[in-house]
This record gives sequence, C-alpha cells and structure tokens, in this order.
Amino acid sequence: MRRHLPLLTVAALLAALLGLAPHAPEAHAAPEAPVAPRAPVAAGDQPYASYWHPDTLLNWDPATDPDARFNRSRVPLRPRVSDPALKANANARAGEGKIAALVSFGPTSNNPSQGSTNPHYYAFGHWQYIDKLVFWGGSASEGLILAPNATVIDAAHRNGVKVYGTVFFPPTAYGGQIQWVRDFARKTGSTYPVADKLAQVAQYYGFDGWFINQETAGGDAALATELRNEMRYARSLGPVEFMWYDAMTESGAVTWQDSLTSANDSFLQEGAQRTSDSMFLDFGWSAAGLTSSRTLARSLGRSEYELYSGIDTEANGHNTAVPWASVFPAGQPHVTSLGIYRPEWTFTSSTGRADSHAREARYWDGANGDPSNTTTTSAWKGLAHYVPESSAVTAKPFVTSFGAGQGDFFHSGGVRVSSTGWNNLSLQDVPPTYRWLVTSSGSRLTPSIDFTDAYEGGSSLRLTGRLDAVNTVRLYQTKLPVAADTKLSVVLKTPAAGPTRLKAAVSFTDAPATFTTLDLGSTTTTGWERKTLDLAAFTGRTIAQVGLQASGSAPSYDIRVGQLAVHDGAVDTAAAPTGVTVLGATDVGAGAKSLRLAWTPSASGSVHHYEVYRRNADSTRTFLGATPNDALFVPRLDRAGTETSTTLDIEAVSTEYGRSPAATTTVGWSPSTESNLALGRPATASGRCNSGEGPAKAVNGSVSGGTTDKWCTTASVPWLEVDLGSGRSIDRVTVKHASAGGESASWNTRDFTLQVRSSATDPWTTAATVTGNTAATTTHPVSASARYVRLQITRPTQTTDPAARIYEFEVWGS
Repeated sequence: MRRHLPLLTVAALLAALLGLAPHAPEAHAAPEAPVAPRAPVAAGDQPYASYWHPDTLLNWDPATDPDARFNRSRVPLRPRVSDPALKANANARAGEGKIAALVSFGPTSNNPSQGSTNPHYYAFGHWQYIDKLVFWGGSASEGLILAPNATVIDAAHRNGVKVYGTVFFPPTAYGGQIQWVRDFARKTGSTYPVADKLAQVAQYYGFDGWFINQETAGGDAALATELRNEMRYARSLGPVEFMWYDAMTESGAVTWQDSLTSANDSFLQEGAQRTSDSMFLDFGWSAAGLTSSRTLARSLGRSEYELYSGIDTEANGHNTAVPWASVFPAGQPHVTSLGIYRPEWTFTSSTGRADSHAREARYWDGANGDPSNTTTTSAWKGLAHYVPESSAVTAKPFVTSFGAGQGDFFHSGGVRVSSTGWNNLSLQDVPPTYRWLVTSSGSRLTPSIDFTDAYEGGSSLRLTGRLDAVNTVRLYQTKLPVAADTKLSVVLKTPAAGPTRLKAAVSFTDAPATFTTLDLGSTTTTGWERKTLDLAAFTGRTIAQVGLQASGSAPSYDIRVGQLAVHDGAVDTAAAPTGVTVLGATDVGAGAKSLRLAWTPSASGSVHHYEVYRRNADSTRTFLGATPNDALFVPRLDRAGTETSTTLDIEAVSTEYGRSPAATTTVGWSPSTESNLALGRPATASGRCNSGEGPAKAVNGSVSGGTTDKWCTTASVPWLEVDLGSGRSIDRVTVKHASAGGESASWNTRDFTLQVRSSATDPWTTAATVTGNTAATTTHPVSASARYVRLQITRPTQTTDPAARIYEFEVWGS
C-alpha cells in the first residue's frame, strides 16, 4: 500500500518488512530480506495461520501440514438482512456504498490459529457496517501469501461478512522481487498451479477470496496479462473471489491511478470477461476521479459499488482527514464503496480495553455513541452516518450471551470455570446491531458490554443509570419467523432480589418500528435467573427487532443480561463427540504441557462449539478452551501435584446452548521432581489480623486446621512474600482462598497480582494479574526463575470486608 514518505518512520519501515505497515515505493531501498525458513512444528506446539511464498505454496498439502486442521473454519457465511425502515441514521443510504476493512490482527508469522491466553486483542465488534474483511499481512521475509486464521473467519461468517486472504508483492525497496510475481503467474499447459492452490486453500479453510496487492516494479504487459488470466482461471475453479489493488497497470508498470481508468480497468472487467470481483482504489482519489470511475464502471457493465475508495487510518484513526463528500455526498447517491486500511488503530493506539472500546465507538458509531445521532463539529461523523446496519440474525435458533470474543475469565452457565484471560473470536457472539440506540422521555440508561461478569464466556450486557422514564433499548435487527412453539428467553441478574423493571421488546415485519413488550417479572436471588416467554400468540409473524424496555423508578438502576435467545420448543442438545485423540504434547514448563487435541464431531444435533475441560480432584472442572472445529490447541495443561494422569472432558454445546454428555481422554504425566517450593519457607507480610494468623500459616501445607489456619490481614495494601532460599524454576502458583478453609465464599480474594524477583534489591516483575476471582482455589501459570514470590492484593473480598484471608500459598516448580 502506497503512503507518502514523510509519514514513514524508521519503525514503520521495519514494521513494513514484517507486513505490519503500509508500503511506500518512494522510500529508500532496503536490503533484500532473506526468506526465513519455517521451523519444524513440534507435536503439541501452537498452530498458526498459514503463509507462503509462491514456490512453497505449491508444496502445501493439508494432509501433511500439521497446522492445517486447526485453521479450518466450520461456520458458513450467513445471509444478512438490512431493512431500510430500521436503519439507525437517516443519512445512511441502503443498498449503495459498502465497506471493506483491511485489518492486521498480528504479524504475518504470528497469528495463532485459535486464539490465545492474551485477553488484550483486537476483537472487532462492528461487523454490521462492513461486507468484506481482508486479513492483512504478507512480507518479503516471512511469506507473501497469508491465509486468514479460523477465528476471524468464524466471527466474520457468523455476521454475514466475507473474508479474504492477502497476496502481497512488496516494492523492491521492501525486498520485493519481480521473479516472485512471475512465479505466481507461471502457467503450465492450460493451468496456473498457484491459482489451483489459492482456490484449494480458500475452500479447505473455508474463506471467500483473496486480496491481490502487486507493488513490485519490473513487470511488463505480458506479466500483467497473465495475472488477469490467472484471476479469471482461479474464479472458474469454484467459489473464490478476488479484490485487486490499484497499483500495477495493464502495461506492467506500478503506477497508482487512484481511480478506475483505461490503464487499469481490465483488472476489473475485460470485455465480456469478469477479471476480479472488486477493486481497491489507492488513497489519492479525488471527487472528479471517483465520478469518472463510476461512469467507467457502469460502461463496463459493473457496479460502481464494486470499487472501494481507500482511506488510510493506521496512523490517525478517526482523526484522519477524508474528503467524505467525494465518496458519500450528502443527500445524493454514493459514488463508490469505501475501503478502510487498518481500522485496528482503535486498538493499537489505545491505553487499554475501555479506551479501545471508546475509540471503536467513536470510529464507527460517531461522537455521541449513538448511530442515530452523529451530529458533531468533527469531519469524522462515524461510519454509521453513511452506511446502514446489516444483521445476520436471520434464522433460529438465535442465542447471544453478548460475548466479545475475549475476557479475563470464562464462565459456563454462570459458574466460573477459568480465571485465565483469553481471546478467541470463534466464541464471539453476534454483536448488537445498534451500539447503542436508547429512547427515553427522561434520563437515558447506559448499555455496555461488561467484562466483570458473564453467564457464558467472558462478558455480558449491562444496563445502568437513573431510571425515571420508559427506556427502550433497540438491540438486534432480525428476521425470525415465529412458530407455535417459539420461545424467547432472557437470563438476567439483579443486585438484589426483587422486580427487574425490565421487559423484552419485539417488533414484527408488518410493523417493524412498533414494539410489543413482555414483562420479565422479578428475581428471587442475586444470581443468574432465566425467564422464558412463550411467543405462541404471535405465530405466523416474523420478528423484525429484539430489544429491552426498562420502566419504573430507580435512582441507580443496574441489571445484567447474560443471555438472550429465540428458539423453538425445548432446548436441543447434540450428541457427544467421539474418538477423542491427543495428537501431540509439548512440555512448556515443569509439570505443564501444551496439547493438540482432535475428535470426531457429534453424529447428531447442531453444534455451536465444543468445550474442553480438565477434571480436578475436588470434582470441579477447569476450562481449557473451545472451538467450532474438530481439533483444538490447548496452550497449557498444568499437572496437579503428583497426579499420574489428567482426565479431559470434551462436550458439544448446541446452537441452543444445550450440552452433550462428555467424551473423555487422558493425558499421562512422567515422574517428576516438581514440588511446592514455598512449603515451610520464610514468609513475611503486610500484617496479621491476630497473633495466630501470621504469614507462616499460608505456607504450612494445611487448610484444615480451622479458621485460624490462615494468614489474615486488614492492611490497606495487603501483601504476602515468600523467600524460596535460592533462585528456583517456577512453573505455577496456587492460592487457596477463604472458602478453601471453610469460610464464606464472599471472602474469597477478588483482585490480586503475583510478582517475582531474583534478589531482594531487584524490582518486582508481575507474573500474573487476576481480576474478578470468585473461586476457592486458583492456579496461575508462571514461567520464571526467581527466589522471591509475592502476592499483592488489590481487592481482598467480594464485598466491602477489608480482611484478606489466604489459607495456603503454593509455589510449584523445581
């Protein structure tokens, strides 16, 4: 991608070599980067998205690629609906310009196939405004051809968005070689071998096409012709699409047109032959250029909306200067579609999750966090100002737990089954169509995605604020037919038992803007409760919108919605998977392995995803990961004490969130010298509640000595430190909280960090951060060599009780 040289820094130049930044042919030539050989894959190592050079792609075979199975998407592309009567913004024009987003989720060689344990990830959540996502990457040193990973395909397809991989031929200044382009376009007889592989990759992995970015100088007209013929040939092989980037012209030269012209139009359409499905116009376009592009596209028999006028937001995000009137003129038909380069600025420029979500809302929804009101003095009004929302909620069952595809913990049925952070877009629910639309004659409630509690996964919907008038919250545009046994269920939680002051709100296609409400009644506890509503009275009608309506009076209204579902009859389950196999394991520390698992999918029932757990000695289970696929990478399985084997459960979760019986397998452990290094070691602390509750009680190996068999303190900043005596290899830390010793679970430590250092004069290094814990016993992977280990507590209980209570602090290693 071309960019003006003054904007390129040295860091950007280096990043470009790794496929992270736009590429500038004007830059000073860089040394040719060698092609890095791919390291052999160990039996249980992390699988990554596939990437190749043209010659290595020819050797690819999914049967021999150990990562291939983990990169397959199992979510088909869903149809979408966009009712013009339900668009949020009056200015948005239905059926005209579309949006394609070119997104880098990570460096070319470092895109995990199925997510990771890092909760800080770009979990894109505004699918309703885009129609294509390009999985951006490719570099001279790693690979020119990058296939999208399974998680992005799953999330995009669940929202009705097509996904393209990237083929990137860099400028010579960035290591580009024209021979690579010639290798790519080489013809053998009547076939193009690389095109055969491009089609095979897209069809095997389950994505929709390729973005071709050819910026390497040195070509000629013959090579340009072969590239066009190759795209046409590939399209004939099956359902594979191409988007062409405006760089190489029909002469073979790399000269950006910034529009559709006679110099590049045959890359879109050549006579009666369709070459590519769309074209991304470079960033330097003008109003006159786009108008002439529209005229030329129409003369070729193509829609102007198959042209995507590019904007580069990598550096400045929603502060980028864009001549909006040239592409989306007010009150007039759109001139072309819009191509956005690097919208993940909202994440990469942020200071944390909350800031990232605020930037994302400003970028897509506008300055007011309301897509219906994009009034602002800023030139950037938000994409909702121009393009109406689309929704893939077009078939039953529809279930959402408002999962964002990331979290700091994992819940199953409202129970915490893991306190480890994670990201996995395969588990992202369809986000609300409207972010956010709230109507009220008084104070407006504030909806948000809440990461402190969940019914399923790592987040829920939360409504907060002063309730002094009826508040209607439009959530989803839908197309869901109602049968005689159709149910609408809502799982919710209130701070205190009593009236929810909440109703489910539905509208129907015969009057899409008029809501019918159904009361959700009262709660009897402060836990998650399911309210199931019978929709039989509306049989034969089709639901157009689903939302919520709060009414009554409450100075500090606060309610969480953990799940919302529309389904027919009783909740369906799927059969259990079978044939669970450990494909391989790799030691990742003393008493810890990473695993590759596989199984035969459920023989009956509709499966949303499979969840994998380890069984614990106390009959609880710990969540290890989930996927819609039939294979899963488990980044870490920890050995518990000296157990000789660990039993794993794999269960199918149906599309209605019914759960199958578990299929099982076991993982064996070799004899180990691993031990609790903290047992009996000197311990110090910030204080004690009384003389019998000093820090030594936390390292005595016991939790059964009654309520005084613990370390307790009411210090304002509680901490506990253990001296291991010498530098030791630490594998994990286990903390046994209040209820592990028989006390109230409300006193279990909620928020804390684990820190390590090698000497008493070294600064502390944070090894793990935990927020929102409710469990009695928590285990935290730590890979470090240290002498001192410290527990720093920031919130000692689930309530306002100030006392920290730790029954045992175990440091495992050798």
